Amino acid sequence: MARIRTIKPEAFVSESLAAVSLTAERTFLGLLTQADDQGRHRDHAAIIAGQLWVLRPEHTPSDVETDLAQLADAGLICRYKGPDHKRYLHVVTWHQHQKINRPSKSRLPGCPVHDASVGAAPAAGAGVTESSLPPHAVLPGDSGEVRETALNPRRNREATGQERFTEPSVKDQSAVREATVTSHRPDLGPRTMDLGDIPSGGASAHAPDTVSARQLLAEYVAACNHRPPGAFLDHLGGQVRKLLDEGIAPAHLRAALERHRVKGLSPGVLPSLVHEVMNAASSAPPAAHRAWTNPTDVVAAYGDEL
Repeated sequence: MARIRTIKPEAFVSESLAAVSLTAERTFLGLLTQADDQGRHRDHAAIIAGQLWVLRPEHTPSDVETDLAQLADAGLICRYKGPDHKRYLHVVTWHQHQKINRPSKSRLPGCPVHDASVGAAPAAGAGVTESSLPPHAVLPGDSGEVRETALNPRRNREATGQERFTEPSVKDQSAVREATVTSHRPDLGPRTMDLGDIPSGGASAHAPDTVSARQLLAEYVAACNHRPPGAFLDHLGGQVRKLLDEGIAPAHLRAALERHRVKGLSPGVLPSLVHEVMNAASSAPPAAHRAWTNPTDVVAAYGDEL
């Protein structure tokens, strides 16, 4: 049920809101009216699109998912999974800006990063935080071998399962290696698209010369004039790996990454660009038909065969 909320004048000079698109800003302001009294809401792009964009059907659930990814990147919302294995989100600065008179108790599970009490064990399936992990976590690498990743217990950040790609030297743009598997901001949860529990599986198969996410990201970095920030590469690398695991062809990924680099977009929009590339490839127009015309020089065309 929608509620009357407060929008402060400072919202229109907020640097965080200025970092996202106008549609993402509109989605954020709309979420303020739809969230419960604790600032929580279902992280379901189709539901949010139906609540906030019902009279603008051109802004699809896929576009709303792009909005949510931008808001999460800007630290405006935090996305997490509840004990029921459903996706939820909450407005990070809710209690700083919304003063609710006699607030109702939330029916949605709390965020394991921001709402977990100090020293309390997280609920089953509510997500993984560094406070619940041992000092060293063992995670699988690109080629199947096991790597030990050191986690910093002093910072309560949620592990996103994304690989971090770093370079030993800015001059060597092609030398990209794996590092720690953590998120750079405590307010970001795992970024997964929830459009109604769509079954996994890509629309295209791996090409015979399959490549790893690390190789594709190395090509991306090598084509950039300046090396992107580490947090940006973390998020982008996780998106690339996820798309490869779904069976997306490397050729489609390369084309989407090139569009992404040229346009300078957020890592969260990479799946939309891959979808755009795949549709463009499947809808290419057939070769134009040329009507038959008699040759002007019959002897040169047929010789002595006539």
